[in-house]
Amino acid sequence: MHTWQWHTWQNLPYLSCSLLADWPHGFFTHHFWPRLPAALTPVLHSTAQTYRVKQVHGNAVLAPSEIAASGSDSSEDVAESGSLPQADGLMTEFASQAVWVCTADCTPVLIADCETGQVAAIHAGWRGTAAQIVPQAVARLQAQGSQLKNLRVAMGPAIAGEVYQVSEEVAAEVATSLFPQTESLPPETILEKIAFHKETPVLPDPQPGKVRLDVRHANTLQLKQLGLTAEQIAIAPHCTYQEPDRFFSYRRDGQKKVQWSGIVSIEREPEDLSTGTTLV
Repeated sequence: MHTWQWHTWQNLPYLSCSLLADWPHGFFTHHFWPRLPAALTPVLHSTAQTYRVKQVHGNAVLAPSEIAASGSDSSEDVAESGSLPQADGLMTEFASQAVWVCTADCTPVLIADCETGQVAAIHAGWRGTAAQIVPQAVARLQAQGSQLKNLRVAMGPAIAGEVYQVSEEVAAEVATSLFPQTESLPPETILEKIAFHKETPVLPDPQPGKVRLDVRHANTLQLKQLGLTAEQIAIAPHCTYQEPDRFFSYRRDGQKKVQWSGIVSIEREPEDLSTGTTLV
């Protein structure tokens, strides 16, 4: 059973998950607003280099070397993010790299590899989920040497499915990422076909043409379809919409304010495979 813990920095609260205990990380509350990642990284790690992107609700995942090659400087916290590269995910390549995403109702996803020490941070709203941004991040980590069995995934505070009302069209887009055989069907037919599926992320809503959508559950199902197990995934028991004392919610307040989530990559010592001991 994965546990979630509250911490404080200068009397300001942020959340961590036991699944990622080996990595400096945090899901920060609205109390840190308007601090940007360059000011938040020292809360987690004193010397890590900070990376963020301009989020556009897509499925692009960038590495620091790609950001550098583009001529962008994602480590510079400027008031406007127009100079930042466009993406909705970041993955590290070396130790002591801090990657950050911001959310207000969307799902912040932090991934860590317990063998390589590398990490990723993903902004997964319904559009990114429909475009399978989390599987895209996993694929990029695999291309860098990660194995599925070594990944650990924590999904932070986001709007809960029980209160997230969306159109049938939106829900159908997300559903087809899980049930691709329904892709050519009309939205209402897609939802009818998956309504009684034991793991559907779509919930009923009393308003005609509307349903409720559990985005975090949809991302969990995508990860399980890749081969991850329930033990490798943790979901924060917090809803941004229902907890105004802790989190911004665009759906609730209509304000363009965000909270940040970040994680720092770590160094892993190689093991002597003949003895199972760590080489020093």
